Amino acid sequence: MDKKGKIYIAGHLGMVGSAIHRKFLAEGFSNFAFKSIEEMDLRNQNEINSYFINEKPDYVIVAAAKVGGIHANSTQKAEFLYDNVMIEANIIHASYINKVKKLLFLGSSCIYPKMAPQPIKEEYLLTGPLETTNDAYALAKITGIKLCETYRLQYGCNYISAMPTNLYGTNDNYNLMDSHVIPALIRKFAEAKKNNAQIVEVWGSGNPKREFLHVDDLADACYFLMMNYNELSTINIGCGIDNSIKELAEIIAKLCDFKGSIKYNTSMPDGTPRKLLDVSKIEKLGWKFKIDLESGLKRTIEEFKQKVFK
Repeated sequence: MDKKGKIYIAGHLGMVGSAIHRKFLAEGFSNFAFKSIEEMDLRNQNEINSYFINEKPDYVIVAAAKVGGIHANSTQKAEFLYDNVMIEANIIHASYINKVKKLLFLGSSCIYPKMAPQPIKEEYLLTGPLETTNDAYALAKITGIKLCETYRLQYGCNYISAMPTNLYGTNDNYNLMDSHVIPALIRKFAEAKKNNAQIVEVWGSGNPKREFLHVDDLADACYFLMMNYNELSTINIGCGIDNSIKELAEIIAKLCDFKGSIKYNTSMPDGTPRKLLDVSKIEKLGWKFKIDLESGLKRTIEEFKQKVFK
């Protein structure tokens, strides 16, 4: 990448996009093209086309998406499918029309089959049924992957796709109705400690296992891939370590100094039993995560307290 080149990070104010922006700034990049969601609707093709014609970005990172936890994914399927397909299709096609030099599309580990062998290799994509609670979001992300592949094969575009594992960290969403598991648990345990509550409810059985990556590590991986990876096939981004939701809840409870009991609401869905990515491909290229789970959670809990309890 040319450090003088113009970079467009779609979703630059979100958790992922803002972390990528911080990383590129730290690496000496300064030429960015931004528009907020209030200024440009990424689902609107005309607005996207006008933006690309005017700004002519050299590099594009697609970090914008409608995202949410298991409740949002299972109750807003139409929006998760429509919004995400429109966002990625508009940006990828505009990138082709305006001769963007390189594009990175960020998918999600939920694209893989529900019962995929563990750890999940990149080639397991489309080899089995999806998890029904987030199949709409997964299908949208698979569409983005296939768009990158077909534009590369048909037009020679240098478009790459990366599949991050479950993310957490700075600028996460802590709304209990549509957040992911880590911000939901941080909010529950931090508020329980503050209010001297004796019980915290956790959705599901606590048995499913998940892999978690701090968003700053993801941003570091995205920078690495933009500098070093130019292949057709997708590539996983993760740490290669997973924990049960029960273990995660206990770690967060300890870090929040919560002394009460944890109640598991088994009437709520568990989702996929296990989701651990095989990260051997990116590790062989020379990238590996740096922030261990407990250190990352401790930092994130402090950020939450400063933001909400100030």
